[in-house]
Amino acid sequence: MRSNNVLTCWAEGRAAISGWLSIGNSYSAEIVGMSGVDCVTIDLQHGMTDISDMIVMLQAISTTPATPFVRVPNAEPSVIMKALDAGSYGVICPMVNSADDARVLVNAASYPPIGQRSFGPARGLLYGGSDYAQYANKTVVCLAMIETNEGLAAIDEICAVDGLDGIFIGPADLGLSLGKGSVLDPIDAEVRDSIDYCLKRAKAAGKHAGIFCPSGKVAAQRATQGFDFVVPNSDANLLKSALATELKAVMDK
Repeated sequence: MRSNNVLTCWAEGRAAISGWLSIGNSYSAEIVGMSGVDCVTIDLQHGMTDISDMIVMLQAISTTPATPFVRVPNAEPSVIMKALDAGSYGVICPMVNSADDARVLVNAASYPPIGQRSFGPARGLLYGGSDYAQYANKTVVCLAMIETNEGLAAIDEICAVDGLDGIFIGPADLGLSLGKGSVLDPIDAEVRDSIDYCLKRAKAAGKHAGIFCPSGKVAAQRATQGFDFVVPNSDANLLKSALATELKAVMDK
């Protein structure tokens, strides 16, 4: 079976860097996949992307060195299975607020005896290889998003769920849940302490920890801190930032 770059990074003791696709387009997916990132995450929750877009984007990513991931919109098993059958090698699930939520994620993403994922990998076989079913449970990565007061309170129970590879922190939603506003690089002490706490508890449980970041600089800081899955912002935000910079250069002439 084709290897998962994220697992390779973790085995080598380094943080995996993920691109983030909010734009539902196969060409931009291919560009990000060729950029040098370890993996590329298609955002089905907040991105301008649907299932049909996801499939052609996964096809585009499969021509690049990057490993494909999908942030599903919720823990609905049918969507999780569809993303994996279409060739995603990782699932990031939002709004995981309890151990039960985490078990639903693992159950949908794993073949028996670990879970109850239905067999029908379709593109998974094309991308992963003919032995996909034999090694899928060991190759597919499952990350539960911690972004609410409830998830924060249940972090130890969530991290104790068998088959869950780790957590992924959504700093903006976590800040909102704590009443501090939605900021990708929080300066509020309570939000920052909550992020640090999640990282500490995940590591104590032997789980991996990821986080969405506003820039490569912040992503590097988070990796140094101990996060081993970092996202240096999204394609849409980076495009907006680059355009603003270039426009300013023209207008300030």
